[in-house]
Amino acid sequence: MDTRKIVGWNLRRLRVAQNLSQEQLALEAMIDRAYVGRIERGIENVTLATLDSLIHVLDVPIVELFKEPKNPTLTPKLRAGRKPKQSR
Repeated sequence: MDTRKIVGWNLRRLRVAQNLSQEQLALEAMIDRAYVGRIERGIENVTLATLDSLIHVLDVPIVELFKEPKNPTLTPKLRAGRKPKQSR
């Protein structure tokens, strides 16, 4: 598996485990939400500075982003869609 794909897969796994949206993670890491999406899809060459920001927000050691997935065909489960609108 390509290193960018491994980092992206693990970023998504860790983000979902903490129940964070891409937008929340990006805001706290001070990066663009679309950039988080590109990292998770494994199409972005992420910098060390960005990785450092992400691991601080997620409060995990950097090695967590480089772990080879045991079953990469199983993607982390996300909650479906947006939250329903609240009735007034």
